[in-house]
Amino acid sequence: MAHPTQLGFQDAASPVMEELLHFHDHALMIVFLISTFVLYIILAMVSTKLTNKLILDSQEIEVVWTVLPAIILVLIALPSLRILYLMDELDDPHLTIKAMGHQWYWSYEYTDYENLGFDAYMVPTQDLTPGQFRLLETDHRMVIPMESPTRILISAEDVLHSWAVPSLGVKMDAVPGRLNQTTFMVLRPGVYYGQCSEICGANHSFMPIVIEAVPLEHFENWSALMLEDA
Repeated sequence: MAHPTQLGFQDAASPVMEELLHFHDHALMIVFLISTFVLYIILAMVSTKLTNKLILDSQEIEVVWTVLPAIILVLIALPSLRILYLMDELDDPHLTIKAMGHQWYWSYEYTDYENLGFDAYMVPTQDLTPGQFRLLETDHRMVIPMESPTRILISAEDVLHSWAVPSLGVKMDAVPGRLNQTTFMVLRPGVYYGQCSEICGANHSFMPIVIEAVPLEHFENWSALMLEDA
């Protein structure tokens, strides 16, 4: 999760987020090179009184400054399109969970099970235990098996919400009357935090998302206990 004074992204916990981080570094290096080159040209024009007449009217340099930006745009667009298709890929998910946004909490339903669902409310500050994070902890965590493709069906019951978990590279709007879907796979066990990312009313900042990724055996034990309590 994020920490104070952090300038970069959170550590990637899914393959898609790793690809997004690589693309960010790739695009940022191109931006740095372009910025450095433009700054050099500006300084050169300001600091020298010499004029090259071949630059003032040259067919060759016009071709260069037309073709070169086009090549740079292609170098940015191709990896971007690849990641867009990866994010939209949905191939035989091992688990499907329906997330419903409410004012102001999330409810989850494990559709592969007959009667497994719960509401996830934020834990009030006065009820936090040592080690829990203020405004980020919920009374029920969404538990999923690690290294398993997971599909999330997202909708809302009242107003617009947005289901977002930065470390997994997931952000999808929850729209009343519409069922959106996204998919991810967590690479390692851990607890991952997110929040509603669409202003949805007075308590918009008080509906966090907590995902706990565990080994498959632990997930099966957890689901069996939840079904017994249902």
